[in-house]
Amino acid sequence: MNIAIPRLENLALFAGPIAFLLTNSLAGTLGSIQQILMQIGPILSGILFILAGIFYAVGQLMTPEKKAAFHTTSINIIIGAIIVAVLSVTSNTLALASTHLLSNLTIINSTQ
Repeated sequence: MNIAIPRLENLALFAGPIAFLLTNSLAGTLGSIQQILMQIGPILSGILFILAGIFYAVGQLMTPEKKAAFHTTSINIIIGAIIVAVLSVTSNTLALASTHLLSNLTIINSTQ
């Protein structure tokens, strides 16, 4: 039985982001994740809409059973694209609310 052991050069790719996340504060980490999502979210949403259109178009060429499967998949991709778009638009508000929640929990726990 061979067990795959990760090589150090593969782990080195993740060493920078992991070290950044471990040394930075929680609020700073949430802020950096928010910035990444705000930049990637709209692009990912657009790509998902295009992919859903491709699935729908290919499904139109298939038999009725496959057509239904492709149609269902395209609807699921569209729902995912809408969720990504909503989250990327509201990420600033969600990050602010989570920061307030974390700071309130810290204050409550420190007074007890």
